[in-house]
Amino acid sequence: MTTSTSRGRTELRRTDGSPVRVLVVDDESSLTELLSMALRYEGWEARSAGDGAGAVSAARAFRPDAVILDVMLPDMDGLTVLARLRRELPDVPVLFLTARDAVEDRIAGLTAGGDDYVTKPFSLEEVVARLRGLIRRSGRAAAARDESLLVVGDLTLDEDSHEVTRGGTSIHLTATEFELLRYLMRNPRRVLSKAQILDRVWSYDFGGQANVVELYISYLRRKIDAGRTPMIHTRRGAGYLIKPGE
Repeated sequence: MTTSTSRGRTELRRTDGSPVRVLVVDDESSLTELLSMALRYEGWEARSAGDGAGAVSAARAFRPDAVILDVMLPDMDGLTVLARLRRELPDVPVLFLTARDAVEDRIAGLTAGGDDYVTKPFSLEEVVARLRGLIRRSGRAAAARDESLLVVGDLTLDEDSHEVTRGGTSIHLTATEFELLRYLMRNPRRVLSKAQILDRVWSYDFGGQANVVELYISYLRRKIDAGRTPMIHTRRGAGYLIKPGE
């Protein structure tokens, strides 16, 4: 099991703006501590329980947005706990956590109403990623809007809605144009070479067709800079950069 987590992703918050709440249920205290630490590192609130009865009681008081639930608990199995949790919180996403790796155990957990299944050993980053997906799909939380926005001068790009505006005017971009602009805006005032752009936006080397970068830069300029102070600049022999219009 690894303890690495990623903070480069957009922060999730509850719809009221408060931190996401996750209940961790496992009888191994060292494991619940590690999981809780990883969740807090994401900016979430975490509470733990070591058995089924404690899990139901904690869920009633804590009202979590998601539950990490071990299948094997000292007082009752995870499927029984899940049924009791569903009486309190019918729609809460549940991620089963277990050492069992048999297909029938996975099917039993998911059939009982679990939303996902992770087997031990696992990486903390995988658990957090699975939870993020479950919580997003449940509608209980969303990406914090201020963290989904990239802003350079009067140009804004919303990474969640894919909306782009300059000076309050909406700009329509194709998917490739959007990815190119996003890469530039994530690196304001930094000169990015054609090779870097090809690798990041197109994910492979075009070989002798590196002029595709020039082509898409020209497309962006027509939409971003037309009739305005230029923001996209060429550094001959080096690459391209974006900076606020002067």
